Amino acid sequence: MTIEVLTAKLSAYLEPKQVRAIERAYVFSEQSHRGQLRASGDAYITHPLAVAHILADMHLDHESLMAALLHDVIEDTGVTKGQISRRFGRDVAELVDGVSKLTGIEFQTKAERQAESFQKMTLAMSRDIRVVLVKLADRLHNMRTLGALDAAKKRRVARETLEIYAPIAQRLGINDIRLEFEDLGFAAMYPLRHRRLREALKAAKQNRTELIEDIRLSIGKRLEQEQIGGSVHGREKHLWSIYRKMREKKKSFRDIMDVFALRIVVDNVDDCYRALGVVHNLYKPVPGEFKDYIAIPKANGYQSLHTVLVGLHGVVIEVQIRTAEMDAMANYGIAAHWEYKSSAQSKEASEKRAARWVQGLLDMQRQAGDSVEFLEHVKNDLFPDEIYLFTPKGKIIELPAKSTAVDFAYALHTRIGDSCIACRVDGQLTPLSEPLQSGQRIEIVRADGAQPNPTWLNFVVTAKARSAIRHWLKSQQHDESVDLGKRMLDQALGRYGTSYKQLKKSQIKRLLTESNASTFESVLQQIGLGNRVPLAVAKLLLPKQQFSDSDPQPLPVVIDAAEGLLLQYARCCRPIPGDPIMGHLSTGKGLVVHIDSCHNLTDIRRNAERCMPLSWSNSVNAEFSVQLKVEATPERGFIATLASRITEQDSTIEHISATDRDAYTTIIDLQLTVRDRRHLANILRRVRALTAVRRVARSRN
Repeated sequence: MTIEVLTAKLSAYLEPKQVRAIERAYVFSEQSHRGQLRASGDAYITHPLAVAHILADMHLDHESLMAALLHDVIEDTGVTKGQISRRFGRDVAELVDGVSKLTGIEFQTKAERQAESFQKMTLAMSRDIRVVLVKLADRLHNMRTLGALDAAKKRRVARETLEIYAPIAQRLGINDIRLEFEDLGFAAMYPLRHRRLREALKAAKQNRTELIEDIRLSIGKRLEQEQIGGSVHGREKHLWSIYRKMREKKKSFRDIMDVFALRIVVDNVDDCYRALGVVHNLYKPVPGEFKDYIAIPKANGYQSLHTVLVGLHGVVIEVQIRTAEMDAMANYGIAAHWEYKSSAQSKEASEKRAARWVQGLLDMQRQAGDSVEFLEHVKNDLFPDEIYLFTPKGKIIELPAKSTAVDFAYALHTRIGDSCIACRVDGQLTPLSEPLQSGQRIEIVRADGAQPNPTWLNFVVTAKARSAIRHWLKSQQHDESVDLGKRMLDQALGRYGTSYKQLKKSQIKRLLTESNASTFESVLQQIGLGNRVPLAVAKLLLPKQQFSDSDPQPLPVVIDAAEGLLLQYARCCRPIPGDPIMGHLSTGKGLVVHIDSCHNLTDIRRNAERCMPLSWSNSVNAEFSVQLKVEATPERGFIATLASRITEQDSTIEHISATDRDAYTTIIDLQLTVRDRRHLANILRRVRALTAVRRVARSRN
C-alpha cells in the first residue's frame, strides 16, 4: 500500500482540495516517524498508511483520514497537539489527541488499568464518534499484523479485541470490521481450535457446494420470473460465530446445521417482503427462525429479513434479505453515513443511535462507584441477543434477552425504574422478576415514595438497571448512615448533659484534626456504619474536664422505622414494638436490634462500647415478622381455619409448614407480620380459641 494508491482511492469520493490536505498530513507523518520501525521490521509509516486505507474503504471524511495518518505522532514523536492544530486545523488535532489518549488501552493483568483506559475512550467518543472509528481501524491493522508479536502478547491483544473492540464495532453496526476482529482474534486466542474448525468447514463445503449453488440459482431464477430486481450471493458463516454457537449450545460441528447462508440484495423494502414470499414458496422455512429487523431494526441500525430454509437433500441455509442501503449499513454501520450514497435521513438516524449509546455509557460512568464497576456494566451491555417490547403507546423498546420489567422500567427512565412497584404484561399483572418475551406490551405501575429493592440486583439483566440500582443503594446507605450516626452520637453526648445541636465549630474542628477525617458528615457516616464508636467520638468532641471516672447511663436511642439498609432486626429473636430492646453496633452493617433478653447478646454485652439501649417510638408504623409455634390435634381443614383466623386480624402469613409429631399431635410453624405486641396478643387469643389448638406460643431461635 502506498500513498499513490490511497489518493487514487480517495479521489473517487473526495474533493481535490481535501485529497491534497490528506497528502500533506502523510508527508508530515512520514517525516515525524522517519527512522522508527514496527516489530515486523517495516518502516513505521506503513501502519498509519494502512489505517487510512481501512477508513478510505469505509468512505470516511478527509479529517478522519488526516487523523488516521497522524494518530501516533503525539504518542511516538516530539510533535505536540498545538503544532497539529496550527498545521491541519483544530478538528484534526482534537481527533488525533482523542486517539492518542486511547493508546493506553492494552489488556493488562490489573483490571483497573484497562477500566480506566476504557473510561477515556468513552469520553473521547462522547466528543466525536470519529475518534473510535479511527481507533477501530488502528486496532484492525494491529490484528492483521499480530504475527510479529510473541505468543503471550498475541493472546492478550486478541482477548481484548474479542472482549471490547469487536462488541463496540457491532454496537456501532460496523459488521465488516467486527467479523474480521472475531476471526483474527479467534485464530490468535485458540489457534488449534481455529485450524480444526476451518478444516471441518472446508470439508463440509466440499460436500455441499453444488447443492448450495443449485439453491442459489433456483432462487435467482424465481426472483427474475417474479420481476424482482436483485442479486443472490452465497457466503459461509464465519468461524467465531460457529464456535460460539457450539460452545453455548454444547453441540458438535456436525450438529450445527446452518453454517451456510445466502444474502439477497434487492432494490426497495417492498421487494424485500416479496422476495421473502418467493423463498418460502420454494423451500420450507424452519418454524420460529424468522426475524423481521426491517420493521423493528436493531439498536445499531441493522435492518434485514432473516429466515432459515430447509433446501435440497435437507441442507439448512440461512437467508438474509435486504436493500442495497441496508447492506451498506450492515457492513459499515455508523460509518455508512459518510458514504456519498446515504440519505440525510439515514445519516441522522445513525448519528442519533450512536449518540444515545454513548450518552448511556456516560450515565453509567457517573453512577458507577469506580472504573472497574463501569467496565463490568459495559461488558454486560455489549452485545446480548435482543428482545423487542412495546410501551402502552406503541413505542418499541429494545432490551437484551431475559430482561425483566425492572429492566424495561429503567430503559424508559431512571425515575420510572426507581418508583416501579408492579407491572402488567399484555394487561395481566406479572411478577417483576419474570423474563419478558419479544412482542409483549409492558405497562409499569408506579407509586409515589416507592424505592428500588436491593433484591432486584438478583434478576436484572441490563447494565443501566444494575448501575442505577447500585447508585441508589449507595446514596441511600449514605443518607441512612449519616442519620443513624447523628442519633447515636446524640445519645453518647447525652451522657454528659449536652447534645448534637449544642456542638460548637471549634469542637468539630478539633475532632476532624484528631481523627484525620475530611468532613464531620463522613464521621457521622462511619458511626452509622458501625466503623466508629459513638462514645469515643463524643470524648474527642468534649473537653476532658467534663469526664468522670463513672460515666452516667446513656439515654436510649429511639427506633421509629422499619428495617432499612443500616437498621436491621435480628433474625434470632425478631423484636417487635413493645418488646424491651437492645442495640448492637455491627461493623459495616449499622445497628442490629435484639430483644433485651436474647441469648445472643450475652457475648456482645462484653463489648459495652458497641451496645446501646434502645426504645420504640410511639409513631412506629410498619409491619414486623414474628414466628409462632402451634401445637394442635390433627383435624381435617385445620390449616385453612388457622390461616383464616390470622388473616381476619389483618396479618399476612409469610411462611407456614406443618409436621406430624405423632398420630395425635401436629406442629405448625408460622411466620407472619404484626404491627406490635398488642396486635400479636389479639392474634394469639384468636388462635387459642380454636378447639383443636392445645398450645400456641411465640418461638425464638
